[in-house]
Amino acid sequence: MASFPAQPSYPSNVQLPRTLQRPPYAEVPRQNVLAVAPELADVAIEYVRRGLRVQANQMLAGVSALSPSHLPPTIPRAQLPQTTSLTIPLRPAQHPISSPTHILALSRSSSHDNSALLVPTHAIVLASQCASLPRLPPSHVPAHPSATVTVTLPVLPLSIPSPSTFAPLHTFLYTHSVPTLLSALLPAMPSSFVSTLTSHQSLRGTLASGPALHSLSTHLLSSAPGLGALTGVAQKIAAVWRNAVALGVHDPELWDCLDLAWEVVLGAMNLGAGAH
Repeated sequence: MASFPAQPSYPSNVQLPRTLQRPPYAEVPRQNVLAVAPELADVAIEYVRRGLRVQANQMLAGVSALSPSHLPPTIPRAQLPQTTSLTIPLRPAQHPISSPTHILALSRSSSHDNSALLVPTHAIVLASQCASLPRLPPSHVPAHPSATVTVTLPVLPLSIPSPSTFAPLHTFLYTHSVPTLLSALLPAMPSSFVSTLTSHQSLRGTLASGPALHSLSTHLLSSAPGLGALTGVAQKIAAVWRNAVALGVHDPELWDCLDLAWEVVLGAMNLGAGAH
């Protein structure tokens, strides 16, 4: 990624951009959607996305139903060429679930890490929202399996800038919950504020309000005192941003949420630097 100039009020060894640049808009390739869901050939992609939001709880329940004893958190990268799929039992569920279709094996292309992070996912969620994602192979997992079945999920190696911070973005692609994403990006945000983020308009209103941003920055400074802690928060936000750019996610609420988190943490860092 690009190298960014340091801001004057930050520690000299920390490089942060003033703003998180948004990439040029690109629509997801329709053939990528049809590769994993050919039955959606006559459905506009925007309607596909809307329908997936309705199914988010069932899909996330399907992820949670995978038996953790058969799904290690990581896998040695050396084993990936031989590990084309994993067979995992589904734990009993009280409500209908939608089984994951694939397992991502996430690693950084420039990293010398010896392991890849394993993340169960539904291919249609990624294919319909990530314009830069490679075309995924189809999966033959039943959409709504019985509670006693095992599922065999293809394992797909994928390089992204920051596997360790993929979870907040991945969850957002399912739920599109701004409060959940913002709470993951900024520690200990006031519940009284988070509860107000009921619409995209309320999110943009906060972004446009200097007093609101100052108040949130002050709260963050008290919750994560010290420039070291705040730098860690900023680096996490930047890592989620890099993942979104790399995958080609073009969601206005996502970008506004990242912008809000970024303004708050930079404001807190400036307040902290000014106090010393």
